[in-house]
Amino acid sequence: MTFTYDSLVLRNAGYVSSETQQSIRNCRLLIAGCGIGSALAEAAARLGFERFIFADGDTVDNHNLNRQDYEVADIGLPKVTGLARRIRNINPQADIQQLNEPLTPDNVDDIVASSDIVFDTIDFLDLSGIVALHDACKKHGKPMITALSVGWGGACVYFPKGTTWTFRHLFQLPETGSVDNLGYTETFAHVISKLAGVIDTQVIQVVRQALTIMEDGKPCPASQVSPGAFAVASLAATMIVRILSGLPVTEAPRMVIADMPTVLTSAGIDLTDPEHKPFAP
Repeated sequence: MTFTYDSLVLRNAGYVSSETQQSIRNCRLLIAGCGIGSALAEAAARLGFERFIFADGDTVDNHNLNRQDYEVADIGLPKVTGLARRIRNINPQADIQQLNEPLTPDNVDDIVASSDIVFDTIDFLDLSGIVALHDACKKHGKPMITALSVGWGGACVYFPKGTTWTFRHLFQLPETGSVDNLGYTETFAHVISKLAGVIDTQVIQVVRQALTIMEDGKPCPASQVSPGAFAVASLAATMIVRILSGLPVTEAPRMVIADMPTVLTSAGIDLTDPEHKPFAP
């Protein structure tokens, strides 16, 4: 059968209006960080996004396969190359720009300026790259979502165009200037302290252990599982479609969290209750 865009998005009808579908098709989506960002890329492609910028200087490794959108044949390839191939296997018409290098204050400006919506999952180890990306989005008035996997779930913060909130504010960084002198561990520990008591305690324990090991100067790939990556993709893809539809989306400084252990133990309705009231844990 011959591929057509209309056939790809046919089953979106009822959830995505024809006007929003056209906005999706026209939107240039910058995915900065193609690790967890690879899961969003696939979700977005299947929704009908077909204009992408992939930015990441990393290569695919064995340990990425447990949660990122790659396969054994991609090992050793630049992530942007493997991901572009994956997306074109879904939509051969996809227009994809690939930047096989980290984002920096020197290269981020033009990339952000040419995008419509920005999705950030740059590794927290590259704090200067994250800040440069957020500064550029603020400068060019680009809406952006920054996200992280939290164990079995995911979390996203939406910075709309014109917001007064910035990544620097929320993560207690200097309002201007370089952050090269700041450590990963102290910045991320601040985030985790905000999540303590809100998300599953197992996540807090695992991340704090990782931060302790990193302070000792030992290599420490962060522990992550595939449901967390897919939760991030689901959250972010839904947020982006709602943004393009003109529907309300929770904005910074609030963080949206889909914590699956919490959902599985404290959410839902009792199907035997005639009033269908939400049940308590």
